[in-house]
Amino acid sequence: MSATVLLVHGAFADGSAWNKVIAHLREAGISARAIPNQLRGLTADGEYVASAAAQTEGDVVLVGHSYGGPVVTYAGSSADNVKALVFVAAFGLDKGENAQDAPSSFPPSELVDALQPWSYPGSDVPEFTLQVDKYRSVFAADVTAQEAAAGAANQRPASGVAFGEPLSVEPAWKRLPTWWVIPDADNAINPEYQKATAAKIGAKATVLEGGSHSIAVSRSREVADVIIEAVASAS
Repeated sequence: MSATVLLVHGAFADGSAWNKVIAHLREAGISARAIPNQLRGLTADGEYVASAAAQTEGDVVLVGHSYGGPVVTYAGSSADNVKALVFVAAFGLDKGENAQDAPSSFPPSELVDALQPWSYPGSDVPEFTLQVDKYRSVFAADVTAQEAAAGAANQRPASGVAFGEPLSVEPAWKRLPTWWVIPDADNAINPEYQKATAAKIGAKATVLEGGSHSIAVSRSREVADVIIEAVASAS
C-alpha cells in the first residue's frame, strides 16, 4: 500500500486549493485528503496536523503550502508514520525561526503591503487576510480570473500569532526526505529565499518558471508529479 498524502493549506486559503492536485493523485492510485489548517498558531496547528497524521493508517507524506510548510515541519517531528515532506511555495523553518522573519535577508514580497487586519471577539490579536484588490497580484497571478475571484472570496483569516510564533521543535526535514516546489514568480514568498532555503535543508527542488504562489491551482499536474515522486520514495 502506498503512503497516504495529507495536504495542508496555508494562510488566506482553504482545503479547496488542493482539489486539482487531489484529482491527479487519485488518478495515480494514491489516497489523498486535505487537512483543515486552523491558522491559530504554529504549535497549535502543528499539533492538529500531527494528530491527523497519527490517526491515518499506514505511512504518510505531508505536503504543506506556504505557512503550511512550517506546520508540516512541526507535525512531521512527532508523527512517527510520516515518511516524507513536500513544501509547495512555502516557508522552510529551523528550530527558533518564524515565518514572519525567516525571509528577512531577502527583498520583501508584495504580501507585506497587502495584509488586511481584522478584529474578533475574544482575542486582542488581529487576524489577517489579503486585500481583495491585491489578491490576484500577490497570490494568484497565473490562475484564471474566475479562480482568483473565488480564492479571494474564500480566504480563511490567519491569526497574527501564526506568522510570529517560532518553531519550537526540531524540524522534521532533518530526519525525513524533503521535496520543494518553487514558483519563480511568487509574489508572496520571495522565490530566492525559497531556493536558498531548499538548498540549505537539502530538499530536492523543482522550480516552476512563471509560477505564482497558487501553483497548486495553476500548475497542479507538476505539483502532483513531485508529490508522486515523494510517495514512491516513501513506499
